[in-house]
Amino acid sequence: MKDLRDKVAVVTGGANGIGLALVRSFLSEGMRVVIADVDPAALEGVEKELGDQPNVLIHATDVTSAASVGALADVVYEQFGACHLLCNNAGVGAPSAKVWQTTANDWAWVFGVNVTGVVNGILSFVPRMIESGQEGHVVNTSSGDGPIAPMPSASVYASSKAAVSVLTECLAAQLAEDGIPIGVSVFYPSGGLLRTGLWTSDRTRPPELARERPRETEPMTPERLEEMANQAGRQIAWQSLDELATLVVDGVREGRYVIMKGIEDAAGTLRSRAEAFGEGRLPSSAGHLV
Repeated sequence: MKDLRDKVAVVTGGANGIGLALVRSFLSEGMRVVIADVDPAALEGVEKELGDQPNVLIHATDVTSAASVGALADVVYEQFGACHLLCNNAGVGAPSAKVWQTTANDWAWVFGVNVTGVVNGILSFVPRMIESGQEGHVVNTSSGDGPIAPMPSASVYASSKAAVSVLTECLAAQLAEDGIPIGVSVFYPSGGLLRTGLWTSDRTRPPELARERPRETEPMTPERLEEMANQAGRQIAWQSLDELATLVVDGVREGRYVIMKGIEDAAGTLRSRAEAFGEGRLPSSAGHLV
């Protein structure tokens, strides 16, 4: 999908972090953009920044709810008549913990947003995109900490992002097999640490899925991480979210399935993991993608 001008993009988790960077990048390309998010404060902020633009639609959406995402699709097609670029980007993370110290609600919440949220986006939008007969594209946000080099300390998050990658590959293969002109990309935010709402995703955790027992680790924030690094005489390398958004735009135009920085390093990590797998060894000991 090379020509993005006047096309319609839908971005879940679009009111902050990577999602908002995607929104701004799509607007700079002349697209009409739908911002879907569950965070009231973030929605209020984006309303103040972009709400007066006729090519922007802001809609409160809970991606864990099929009804909520279905209502979003209804509004998008009523207002703009199409969806050409679907970005299933909303994501959250549970506290770091040993697998046996996680809780059932950790898994229910994270998989509800990170996996079911992507499924709901696909089910609500892709059939209509197919029916339109127009070219289109789907971008699902995953993470290198899942399918490329699982982060043992973040088992819930890593597992959910591995699921997103497999789901995306299945979607891409099926669309291609049926000759449907809808491209698919899996997006791995990469290049350094990211200043996103993932650090404070507990703010959107519903009460009914609250953690059954207190977390055993103190929540990490970018500010605390920087303070720790400064005390150790080191500097944190923060990746520009705007640069990642531009990478996504380029990836959609070029029809790339994998969108990420440092893709060669990731390939090397996967080769090392495959060698360990072939020898019957634990792949996680083969290295971790930074």
